[in-house]
Amino acid sequence: MIRHRLAVVVAPLFFWSSLVSAQTTPKAAADQYRAAHEQQILHEFTSLLAVPNVATDKANIRRNADTLVQALEKRHVAAKLLEAPGANPVVYGEIKTPGAKQTIVFYAHYDGQPVTPEDWETKAPFTPVTKMVNGEPRIYARSASDDKAAIIAQLTALDALQAANIRPKANLRFVWEGEEEAGSTNLGAVLAKYKDELGGDIWLICDGPVDQSGRQTVVFGARGVTHLAITVYGPNRGLHSGHYGNWAPNPAMMLAQLLAGMKDKSGHVLIPHFYDGITPLTPLEQQAIAEAPNNGPMLEKEFALGHTDGDGKTLVELLNQPSLNINGFASAHTGAQHTNVIPSTATVDIDMRLVKGLDWRTQQQRVVDYITAQGYFITSSPPDKQTLLSHPYVAFVQLDDGYNAVRTPMDLPIAQEVIAAVESARGPVVKLPTMGGSVPLEMIENTLGVHTITVPIANYDNNQHSSNENIRLQNLWNGIETMAALEAME
Repeated sequence: MIRHRLAVVVAPLFFWSSLVSAQTTPKAAADQYRAAHEQQILHEFTSLLAVPNVATDKANIRRNADTLVQALEKRHVAAKLLEAPGANPVVYGEIKTPGAKQTIVFYAHYDGQPVTPEDWETKAPFTPVTKMVNGEPRIYARSASDDKAAIIAQLTALDALQAANIRPKANLRFVWEGEEEAGSTNLGAVLAKYKDELGGDIWLICDGPVDQSGRQTVVFGARGVTHLAITVYGPNRGLHSGHYGNWAPNPAMMLAQLLAGMKDKSGHVLIPHFYDGITPLTPLEQQAIAEAPNNGPMLEKEFALGHTDGDGKTLVELLNQPSLNINGFASAHTGAQHTNVIPSTATVDIDMRLVKGLDWRTQQQRVVDYITAQGYFITSSPPDKQTLLSHPYVAFVQLDDGYNAVRTPMDLPIAQEVIAAVESARGPVVKLPTMGGSVPLEMIENTLGVHTITVPIANYDNNQHSSNENIRLQNLWNGIETMAALEAME
């Protein structure tokens, strides 16, 4: 069921004054409005943060969605919920501008990662708290940075432009998803169902952190991702390590040896053909990487790293290569619970990040082929006793779904317009061909036939997806400037 709140609103009814100031820039408008309304902005922000937003909590997800529809209506934006069977509602808003040459879509998500309250300093993830960090205020709460700050920045930017009598020149659309942190499982169905309403000349993905240097970032792609789990087998029950050691094979050691052969000491993946098919970076993309800040020395100190992978390449360079990462490794017990045992099984969870040109199914098969080449018999379900007796080495491989990387050409006219708009508000920006994280941009691009560009606003050290998530308040203020400049684009 779709909830229509208003008929489509066009710019002359958007309550803009007929006296348009030729002097006020979007940045100045954002600064002036923010300075005069800080407490009002913070009240709206913290009230939104106080509504729990884990994707599986359907009642509170609906509260979030209704709150955001009301926030758009308050600004005289046509608003409704886009719904599909089983999906959390997508909040949609639209401003139609007569004579507009382009339609700009602003994407963010209002759901957040699950929480474990005892891991938070406050023990209350949905009760926003302001703390001083290095002499600057930060707001701590789930989704403070990922991704409700971006939504508040977009809403406040509309207020600022309206207050300064700056009318939109493009058609503006707002798309705020309610299950991004749950894998955007139903986003494809919503995009297909409402294809005509969700199209545009560019989708601006307002999610993620800015560069570690603190400079505003514009990112033209995201790595794809896929996951798999590998379980190998020893005895069918734990055995005494004294009585059976040196005879019964230890699956933890077997798995460690299998994994050790996948990468060398520098982090280069050794699985055959792992790097085959990568789409080369263009000269413009290579230039952007060369011009990006090298934050390595600062981050090494912050993360207490005595060395880094990559044979001396910078972090930005390495983010444009595929990766293979161990998420977790489990076999028997450690610490106070350890026992002198040869464990029965060992399991590893792996994620693979993909760059443009690589297909997630092909990458999975390359790993499976490697495991087979090491002498393992592969099963797609837990093996029975006869299977274990029939093969010296057995590996149960669970393959998850995934999606591929996308990259928008940096020399497109709309790409250059976005860069110019952001730089008008924030000065020279860091331009990156690819972000390190993975976002289902492929789904958006393939379904709607549009390009995507990511414009994040959060501080890099925001504890995204972890306990004590936060937003540096200055990043929120900067984000309002950025969104105002983008909302004022032609």
